[in-house]
Amino acid sequence: MLIVDDDSFARTMIRSILTAQQIEVVGEASDGDEVPAAVAEHRPDIVLVDLQMRRVDGVEAIRRNAALPGAPRFVALTGYGTEDAVLRAIQAGAAGFLSKDDDPATLAGHLRAVAEGGGALGPDAAALVIQRMTTAPETHDRVAEARARLEELTERERTVAAHVAAWTNQQIGTRLGMSENTVKAHVTRSLTKLGLTSRAELAVLADRAGLTP
Repeated sequence: MLIVDDDSFARTMIRSILTAQQIEVVGEASDGDEVPAAVAEHRPDIVLVDLQMRRVDGVEAIRRNAALPGAPRFVALTGYGTEDAVLRAIQAGAAGFLSKDDDPATLAGHLRAVAEGGGALGPDAAALVIQRMTTAPETHDRVAEARARLEELTERERTVAAHVAAWTNQQIGTRLGMSENTVKAHVTRSLTKLGLTSRAELAVLADRAGLTP
């Protein structure tokens, strides 16, 4: 894990939290323009990047680096979250958007999901994405289309889809009585069947269709 934040105290606190959760922190950077050199030096699997920094902000750092060959996965971590901030980070290439207010176990669970190739939206970020993407009144056709698309999934896959907005794979597994790997497999198959690329898209589709935990 590489931590990118222009607040040295925040970096120290995040490092302490992650280390306590058995997540290895291999390095730190103090601004977005330091990311390329830090990635080259430390070779992290994940870059955890703050959004507000002085020279190059988090969204721009993600945009510049996330799509490069062999790039690590990027996750935005911030003390604030707006609909626009969440969507901009995801559109820039972030695999997740988490809050500094998330409890340590939840934060660690989301980061492990990203390390395994999944995506991660903290509860607040997931709610903001759904709110933003469902602000316009849903027409009958859009609801019907969402429900028809979800019919392509098995009953178990639909049940998992109803939970992806607010829960990690591990949390879903605990709640539904299945292993974390089984949940991950259900999510991956659902994304493939539906032609989606992220948990956020699956969460929005499930919400539009009226799927609830």
